Amino acid sequence: MIIFLYGEDTFRSRQKLKDLKESFNKKIDPSGNSLVTLDGANLNINKISQHAGPGSLLSKKRMIIIEDLFLNKDKNIMTDVYNYLTTKKSTVDDNVIIFWDSSIKKKKAGRQETILSIDSSGREKAMLKNPLKLMKLLSKQKYSQTFNLLNNQELTNWVKNLISQSNSKISYQALQTLISLVGNDLWQLDKEIKKLINYKLGANPKLTAGGESRQIEIKDVEQLVKGRFDENIFSLTDAISNKNKILASKLLEEQYESGLTDNYLLNMIIRQFKILLNIRQALDLGLTSRKIMSSLKLHPFIVQKGINQVRNFNLATLKKIIEHLIKIDYRMKTGQADVKTMLNLFFAKL
Repeated sequence: MIIFLYGEDTFRSRQKLKDLKESFNKKIDPSGNSLVTLDGANLNINKISQHAGPGSLLSKKRMIIIEDLFLNKDKNIMTDVYNYLTTKKSTVDDNVIIFWDSSIKKKKAGRQETILSIDSSGREKAMLKNPLKLMKLLSKQKYSQTFNLLNNQELTNWVKNLISQSNSKISYQALQTLISLVGNDLWQLDKEIKKLINYKLGANPKLTAGGESRQIEIKDVEQLVKGRFDENIFSLTDAISNKNKILASKLLEEQYESGLTDNYLLNMIIRQFKILLNIRQALDLGLTSRKIMSSLKLHPFIVQKGINQVRNFNLATLKKIIEHLIKIDYRMKTGQADVKTMLNLFFAKL
């Protein structure tokens, strides 16, 4: 049996993987000795063959989990795995082989769908021939499941459902504020919701004893949730777009003083300019703000902010800025220079 779990929403795909593992251990192998997780990015076909061999006396079936195979840089691995899956039918059928991948993204433009690969630095590119051939084989399996990022309505329902599972409620204003601050990062949303629920319990322990539901209000969210979409990041990109070098440097320093790391800060800035690039492209195609929210799966708060900002940019300028920021990211990761210095030099050249 082949199971394929893939997509950008790693929170839900991880939850599904966790459920599958627990079910296998409960029904097939309580000892857990027949379950193995392999690092697909550093995998060769011999390892798969080795772990898919004959089972033990206690459990004839094995569960083999292969994570992020599509990040593997071996030029032969995709063909090797494809051939293995199509020629070793009995071995494959006798085991549960799960491919879990976070580096594959489906992008739709009208009726056309493109399969993209996301590398370890977050860059997107069209999937090459051999990986695409394997991906199509896996995606046709009966137990293939895509985990795309949730759109606004799906995200709203997901948050409400998660909160209700803890016998809690959230006001409409609090819900909208929470989503606008965090976006569709379910990992952070899960943490923030747990924090809010625990805060309400701590503020009124009687709720636990009486079994009464507790309601999260907007003041709770404003007090406890640090937004992923920090206003200072928007202010910083505004300063860059207006070529205000002094303000840009000042805001950058404030971000460092607030405790943000080089990696986090640079990723936030790159992410924001990628959002602006997508919004600029959408506006150039004549899309309305509502269409942009739907196609890019962005919260209205983010889209409106972005539309205001991209008035100061054309498409070519945004591409150049992103290319420069990616170069800074590369130099940071290879230890060639200090991020703060590189960003300030970038501002100086505006």
